Amino acid sequence: MSSTLITRIGTLVTNDPALGDGSPLGLIEDAALVLDGGTVAWAGRSADAPDADERHDAGGRAVIPGFVDSHSHLVFAGDRTAEFNARMSGRAYSAGGIRTTVAATRAASDEELEANLTRYLDEALRQGTTTFETKSGYGLTVADEARALRIAARHTEEVTYLGAHIVSPDYADDPAAYVALVTGEMLDACAPHARWVDVFCEKGAFDGEQARAILAAGTARGLVPRVHANQLTYGPGVQLAVELEAASADHCTHLTQADVDALASGNTVATLLPGAEFSTRAEWPDARRLLDAGVTVALSTDCNPGSSFTSSVPFCIALAVRDMGMTPDEAVWSATAGGAAALRRTDIGRLAPGARADLAVLDAPSHVHLAYRPGVPLVREVWRRGVRAV
Repeated sequence: MSSTLITRIGTLVTNDPALGDGSPLGLIEDAALVLDGGTVAWAGRSADAPDADERHDAGGRAVIPGFVDSHSHLVFAGDRTAEFNARMSGRAYSAGGIRTTVAATRAASDEELEANLTRYLDEALRQGTTTFETKSGYGLTVADEARALRIAARHTEEVTYLGAHIVSPDYADDPAAYVALVTGEMLDACAPHARWVDVFCEKGAFDGEQARAILAAGTARGLVPRVHANQLTYGPGVQLAVELEAASADHCTHLTQADVDALASGNTVATLLPGAEFSTRAEWPDARRLLDAGVTVALSTDCNPGSSFTSSVPFCIALAVRDMGMTPDEAVWSATAGGAAALRRTDIGRLAPGARADLAVLDAPSHVHLAYRPGVPLVREVWRRGVRAV
């Protein structure tokens, strides 16, 4: 592949302090990038840029790493408009609504599920997302969970086995038997198609003992744990995630000081999902508390049909700044480098030599406009692996 020089960048977010102004975002003003094949070959000031085979003029616009959406649920069918409408009219959110999507997903064909998945991936790409994780969890049978992961694996490396989303309606009277299925036959069918194992550790889903058994079984099969933790209530999820060295504890809405201290002392990323709080009128996670304690924070969409039906990382950035105590710089870092950390990746979420050439060009002079101009479609171009995709 030929090399491309992107020049006249107003502000470049590299996420490499050594390249730029020394801040975590590694900002460079009046910048340029050289993409060589699918990787970044050079980043710096325009005046110092080397030659390349082709040139692309950014026109003074900001360039940021492509968003890394490290938590989504995109293999599903059906619609939960009625549930959302009822919730906005006063009904409380609970984990039980997942069953509606389970029924629709089981009834859908493989072609329907994949068409739905690609629809939302295209939607996310147009908004700057270049890497995404997605989960099973809406089939809850051996066959349906395995096919969800097969479909997802055709579109991303970051595939998560979530047979433990809720107890299957088929096992409502025998949760122990369902845990045995999730850790046995279902795991056997799903592990070859996944990188991660996840569990919804929450009242109405799986308790701490059940979650431990599920994560331990997945780890024994070579999957890396991540945990839906402390979304609806205080509980054992965060502590369990840190103890088992999970890559991320996701939601982290209801935290004790011991939970915060555990995250700060461990290697587990706290992934915050403000779309869920927005869509359920729930209490916001306290990002400021986590950041001030030294916790690594990721920001993601939680795109799913029930509690956070948004594929827009820019929208989540705006929410995090407005309602969760994050600065614009922190929110952009968390949606790029933070998401990469939650996926234990070093090749994405930054624009430094050797990184994958995934980037978004904003129709604005600065990344701050993502929070400053909420709801405005600011992503003008998206490049993946060095090729313009949008």
